Amino acid sequence: MDATTSGTPTVQYHNIPDQPITAIVAAPVSAFLRQVRHCFGDSTPGEFPLAANPSIVLHVLTTCNLDPQDLAKLEATCSFFRQPANFAPDYELSISELAALDMCQRRAIFKPMTDEERQSLKHRCGGSWKLVLRFLLAGEACCRREKSQAIAGPGHSIAVTSSGAVYSFGSNSSGQLGHGNTEEDWRPQQIRSLQGIRIIQAAAGAGRTMLISDAGRVYAFGKDSFGEAEYGVQGTKLVTTPQPVESLKDIFVVQAAIGNFFTAVLSREGRVYTFSWGKDSKLGHKTEPNDVEPQPLLGALENIPVVQIAAGYCYLLCLACQPSGMSVYSVGCGLGGKLGHGSRTDEKYPRLIEQFQLLNLQPMVVAAGAWHAAVVGRDGRVCTWGWGRYGCLGHGNEDCESVPKVVEALSDVKAVHVATGDYTTFVVSDDGDVYSFGCGESASLGHNTAGEGQGNRHANVLSPELVMSLKQVNERVVQISLTNSIYWNAHTFALTESGKLYAFGAGDKGQLGIELANNQTERGNPERVDIDLN
Repeated sequence: MDATTSGTPTVQYHNIPDQPITAIVAAPVSAFLRQVRHCFGDSTPGEFPLAANPSIVLHVLTTCNLDPQDLAKLEATCSFFRQPANFAPDYELSISELAALDMCQRRAIFKPMTDEERQSLKHRCGGSWKLVLRFLLAGEACCRREKSQAIAGPGHSIAVTSSGAVYSFGSNSSGQLGHGNTEEDWRPQQIRSLQGIRIIQAAAGAGRTMLISDAGRVYAFGKDSFGEAEYGVQGTKLVTTPQPVESLKDIFVVQAAIGNFFTAVLSREGRVYTFSWGKDSKLGHKTEPNDVEPQPLLGALENIPVVQIAAGYCYLLCLACQPSGMSVYSVGCGLGGKLGHGSRTDEKYPRLIEQFQLLNLQPMVVAAGAWHAAVVGRDGRVCTWGWGRYGCLGHGNEDCESVPKVVEALSDVKAVHVATGDYTTFVVSDDGDVYSFGCGESASLGHNTAGEGQGNRHANVLSPELVMSLKQVNERVVQISLTNSIYWNAHTFALTESGKLYAFGAGDKGQLGIELANNQTERGNPERVDIDLN
């Protein structure tokens, strides 16, 4: 006999309002012998029968306002409903807020935060643990935080394994390899002085390197300056082994970005700080070009959390996370329209790029080339803007674009990652295919269709083309990194899902991590670097 014939009304499990626990469980709370939820270890306070009402589970999965992939993660962590949580019950929180807080507890940068710091982050993100979770997940996704990564710097390279070990190779005239000397080396060597320190992020600039540990400490080596007025200018001394940046010891840093005139760092709370290039308020504060003290980036982003920063030659992009969605702000030099505001004027303070709202595009990943920029949207669309020389914008011409413009040639591709360099751009699709366009100098685009040493591998490419040489690797590519400097010949890294690293392009300083023949200065075909990043 079913519910209809028995006269029992059918139970509905939808349109359930987001209500606090106190509305579900009356105080005092009764203890249940079976199917109980312990919010505080094995203590009796906070017990309530989730399994007795399946609609609560549906309610959590439909009210978190997360992306589909994040909902999958949330569903996969339904241990929240089966195991003790790591925090005391809060009867003012809804079930969905409790679930989001439980997932926040599992994030690496959230775990060491004090209760006061967590509440401050919650307030900064919009007053919701669901928004804090979105902020944390967005930062992990666009920066490969806690994952292996490779950085193709100007003349030298850095590789970080998933366990936090660091390898470096290439040019070393300023000690930027961190091995205690100034001798260049094509062989990837682990930086031994970092043993016991887990590195989660790296940044490489002209003659300098910065590394960030899982404890939020920043280590720098090479030139002891954070900016330079022109190529070749160095600090007062060279640092040949990683040294902690003392001026950042009170800031928990999660990312660094190195431009030509300045360096920027991002704190775990989403605040941006910059070194140097502040004279005449070029970055919103009046400091000398060689200033070694971090200055908070003032203006619109003072109270908006940032999840990713990207530095070009003379400008900075910031991917921000707001309750209304993701957005991009730009600051610095506007030549070529690379700030994305429809003009070529400089901006002393971060300014919102409004074009994404007109395109109905939610930015998820941002990349800053030397003179042009790119963004990947949540729907997989790719936008580019700035100097269009050599076709680096992918629009089939060399025109400049002063506002973000969708790359129509990629309309059938769902992109998940983008990388930009000096007039070059790479796009990675969700199925691991790689497309490139722009300047073909140094064979760094990977289009070596005629074979090694022949053909058109140096040709410029005005529209996106599938990189067949990476297709032949028969592995899913998850990250591309390429040289972002106007002074060095470019090289490119492709990192696969299994942790294999492939390199191609200029290798005259050993920056490919591959031994070249005496008459070789570059490689046109991707070649495996002898490092297992997993």
